[in-house]
Amino acid sequence: MKTIISTPSAPAAIGPYSQANLAGNTLYLSGQIGIDPSTGELAAEDVAGQARQVMANMRAVLAAAGASPEQVCKTTVFLTNIADFAVVNEIYAQTFSANAPARSCVAVAALPKGAKVEVEAIAVL
Repeated sequence: MKTIISTPSAPAAIGPYSQANLAGNTLYLSGQIGIDPSTGELAAEDVAGQARQVMANMRAVLAAAGASPEQVCKTTVFLTNIADFAVVNEIYAQTFSANAPARSCVAVAALPKGAKVEVEAIAVL
């Protein structure tokens, strides 16, 4: 049994998926890109601005499920340019500072809407 998690405080899904699914006490968050939920457009052109919005979107989806970043156990970061790793890592650390989750980071050819960074997560409630 799963429960669909959705909030207007994060971007609406741009395809046939949910912002998050809760199965038992495990929360699976779909990848977030730097879309401003109020405009439906990328919040910034630069990777730093997009990464800040990604983290805000992720916190909003977590909150909608009654969770917080401290409950995130695993993330995957997707970058269109691996040279952006240090910039994204610095912003990522502002959300996941103490007891950071396990993480993978991979370079990809492209992301939806021309985004430069995407982050997905798994949390335990």
